[in-house]
Amino acid sequence: MSINVIDVEAAVAFYRDVLELPVLDRPPFDFAGAWFGLGEQQLHLIEVSDFTAPVGQHFAVQVGDIDATIAVLNERGVRVSRVAELPGVCRQAFFADPTGNSIELNQPI
Repeated sequence: MSINVIDVEAAVAFYRDVLELPVLDRPPFDFAGAWFGLGEQQLHLIEVSDFTAPVGQHFAVQVGDIDATIAVLNERGVRVSRVAELPGVCRQAFFADPTGNSIELNQPI
């Protein structure tokens, strides 16, 4: 999966230091970006200086304990929405990266 970011350095600091995603090697493309491990998948950041994050578009990250994950994110200065429960499906909450890309925390029930 790839997402656009306004400032790749700020985004790298967020995904590497706050979310603790592992940085992956990236080919020497002619545009700024970064690659991260995200479970069994990869997250590719592409720098686009005039990008505006779309409303409603997001990706989900499955977590084992949403409350503990939110507590850690809050300690690291990340504002997370209130947890909502989809009965019989999951508990979910949302937060944004420095560009405003929405990320869902998802704890299956």
